[in-house]
Amino acid sequence: MMRINENDSRCLSVVIPLYKEVSTLAQVVAKLLELDQLLEIIIVDDGSTDGSAQLADQLARAHANVVFTALDRNRGKTAALRAGISLTKGDIVMIQDADLEYDPSEIPLLIGPILGGHADVVFGSRFLVRRAARVLYFHHFIANKLLTIVSNVLTNLNMTDIETGYKAFRGEIIRSMIIVSKGFGFEVEVTAKVAKLRCSIYEVPISYYGRTYDQGKKIRARDALSALWFIVRFNLFCSRRASFHDLPQLERSRSNLKP
Repeated sequence: MMRINENDSRCLSVVIPLYKEVSTLAQVVAKLLELDQLLEIIIVDDGSTDGSAQLADQLARAHANVVFTALDRNRGKTAALRAGISLTKGDIVMIQDADLEYDPSEIPLLIGPILGGHADVVFGSRFLVRRAARVLYFHHFIANKLLTIVSNVLTNLNMTDIETGYKAFRGEIIRSMIIVSKGFGFEVEVTAKVAKLRCSIYEVPISYYGRTYDQGKKIRARDALSALWFIVRFNLFCSRRASFHDLPQLERSRSNLKP
């Protein structure tokens, strides 16, 4: 595992699951490349048909720290994330959607508690303290709240936003995790499984520049029902041993990351 030292602060791997985001991908990558902590960007295309894959390949050819790979067909966001995470090398791994709903300039806020040796996992909350947040669908707000409450009952955590797309992990945690859900199940699966570790989890407030369905938003009502089932499944019917290939040595890795 790469260790941070005073001569090399590049510790961050960012995984981008890509599906039909040709209009925003280049902007996202450009913002990520400005981060001092960036080690690599892993872009995984999930069967795009709008030119996104070709653009991602061009970006990878133009930048040495951008890696591009593609699934053989559309398999869903979780499959793309699973493939991307397996390629990461950084001490910290973060998920970044390609649609600019989340602002890459706020990434230092998310990874700060990990770099400081306080956190093992950090969730960017859209509800903890309101930063800039576009006013959109009430039904989505209620669904997020209900899913978070059900998850909290089963994990005994006081999270405010388990469905956030901004999550940062110590690399050994997420790379060791056995991820088996489909579609948009990633968010609730990883929440349940990091809770089993009883590791140090933090939340930080983030901005959220949400999109409408006309602008390309992809999540649907059926995804909320799937998420509810995944919450029950991974909290009640999945053991800690079945959640990880190897249990992370968190105390040792935490000390390695301290500046």
